[in-house]
Amino acid sequence: MFHYTVETTKTHEEAVEALTENLKAEKFGVLWQLDMQEKLREKGVEFDMSYQILEVCNPVEAKRVLSENALIGYFLPCKLAVYVENGTTRIGMPKPTALIELVENEALMSIASDIEKRLTACVDKSV
Repeated sequence: MFHYTVETTKTHEEAVEALTENLKAEKFGVLWQLDMQEKLREKGVEFDMSYQILEVCNPVEAKRVLSENALIGYFLPCKLAVYVENGTTRIGMPKPTALIELVENEALMSIASDIEKRLTACVDKSV
């Protein structure tokens, strides 16, 4: 699987708040938050799904991977999504290891694996 996704009984807003706090504890800051429902509405497109995209970054880790291979910037910042589908709130992300596999670099895979474990833990704590 290219992604890690879990379900929660929290509301969309509660899940976003919990995820943001758990990311901060792991030194990942939210650089940007996109409310897809609102953005599409601004463009005249009705979209009934609550869908929030958080772009997050840990500056120390970003420096590590970019120093190893500048192409990794194509995958940054990390994206996490919180959305409601069929009445169920979900939190998910693309797996950093799945993205790094495309580069075929063992040193980067080790870093990606560590970041993935940390982000997955943040997601799990947010449930």
